[in-house]
Amino acid sequence: MLKQLVLLSVLFLFSWSGLAQQFEILEIQDSYQTTFNQQLRIPIRIRNNGEKAQFFVIRKVRGELGDTQKGYFCLNNNCLDASISEFSKKVEPGETVQELYFVIESGIQAMQATLRFEVFPKGSVHDVIDRSVAITVDEKPGRSFIFHSKDISIQDVYPNPVQTQATIDYKLHTESVKARLTLHNILGKIMGDYDLPASETRVKIQADELISGVYFYTVYIDNSGVLTRKLIVRK
Repeated sequence: MLKQLVLLSVLFLFSWSGLAQQFEILEIQDSYQTTFNQQLRIPIRIRNNGEKAQFFVIRKVRGELGDTQKGYFCLNNNCLDASISEFSKKVEPGETVQELYFVIESGIQAMQATLRFEVFPKGSVHDVIDRSVAITVDEKPGRSFIFHSKDISIQDVYPNPVQTQATIDYKLHTESVKARLTLHNILGKIMGDYDLPASETRVKIQADELISGVYFYTVYIDNSGVLTRKLIVRK
């Protein structure tokens, strides 16, 4: 009888482990910091490690923003209404969802909050992976790092708004990775592309020939976007 119980326990653990490995949430940082009137994008990258296509449910389950702030999901530049806290996405076997973000418009109110997200296969709520993210909105722009991972640390762009040239300080921790920064307009058109070599710690974004308006810059590590922030050009 004891051997049967041990065997059943081993089979259960093996089955549970197999389910848990069917998908994963790729690297997501624990905290973000931004200032007033910014758009902060939190990437949620889901990888389907299974052999079949699967619908995954993405849900924000905790975290209240301030009165002047709002948050919403965006997929491939298509954004949902802020009242929608849950939706599903079909992911093919071996596919990684790259362009899924939870976007926060920081407003004009200081705030500290913790958001919690859940991802699970549709119909299998017990196979959930959850991630908590601390958000800080402050009035004064800090010079602390706004993104930190094992590969790179990045400070926010300055000045912002910019007229002619903006600067971003960074530090690559792993020389083997390839890092770059892409600037694009609100329609997604690329307006500039900059390499971020490990031998340097600062990149300058040229804005001389850009018209006034809102732009976004995205930092890529080995062709995977890790950070997207807003840059305002004001002439």
